[in-house]
Amino acid sequence: MLSIIIGILEEGFVYAILALGVYITYKILDFPDLSVDGTFPLGGAVTAELIIAGVNPILTLFISFFVGALAGILTGLIHVKLKVRDLLSGIIMMTALYSINLRIADANVPIFSKESIFENKVLDNLIPKGIQPYLVLIILFLIVIVMKLLLDLYLRTKSGYLLRAVGDNATLVTSLAKDKGMVKIVGLAIANAFVALAGSIYAQKSGFFEISTGTGAIVIGLASVIIGTNLFRRMHFVKATTAVIAGAVIYKACVALAISLGMETSDMKLVTAILFLIILVISGDRKRRVKSNA
Repeated sequence: MLSIIIGILEEGFVYAILALGVYITYKILDFPDLSVDGTFPLGGAVTAELIIAGVNPILTLFISFFVGALAGILTGLIHVKLKVRDLLSGIIMMTALYSINLRIADANVPIFSKESIFENKVLDNLIPKGIQPYLVLIILFLIVIVMKLLLDLYLRTKSGYLLRAVGDNATLVTSLAKDKGMVKIVGLAIANAFVALAGSIYAQKSGFFEISTGTGAIVIGLASVIIGTNLFRRMHFVKATTAVIAGAVIYKACVALAISLGMETSDMKLVTAILFLIILVISGDRKRRVKSNA
């Protein structure tokens, strides 16, 4: 039972970082960024190739973060400068990234024999044997907390307030003599940087990169955001970023429950789709009830 809980938390924390990125685009920017399905494996592809080349696994996290930001900037430029609709901009970038990811790495790249942020000589010498079974969970927890705090701090800055304003009232940003298009590009860059970082961590945790890992990433991220924000919406003391992290863990717990009830691993995409549909229906029904009571 303990191993199942640890597994759920580990998976949940990895996807929590992705969900934080989706939270920026979906909840703050109100931008349907489907490029997430390409940015997530982008982080994994870059990480796999760098680790094989002998680059320090910790450094690959920063590089993946930066590369993800570049992908977000390109999505933003397509939308803002080329005047392509937000949904189509994400689809274009997602499609392009599939080929780019294959250029960076093969369809399947094993790295389990290489050092990672979870398994290396430094950790072997420093960490007591009693903590070893929980080491991956501890490292993931620390990364998630750091990324959450950084995002919280950013959202309190002037740039962060402008980001919120663009999603709520773009006219207000223009009235402040700020370029709303540039604000969107910054938001997309940060969001996709988070997603690529999650892909990097996922590749190191799994011990391999696979091109198909990005399939359905946007659905997982959206489901995590919707679960978290709806579940904790009345708990004003719980920050939105904390709710999103909790939503990712709860989502993974639901998936684990479905597997324990006899679902095959090949059916996981179906399970994901059904869970997402249920979440959307419940949240939509709740919004209608609130409006009718108002």
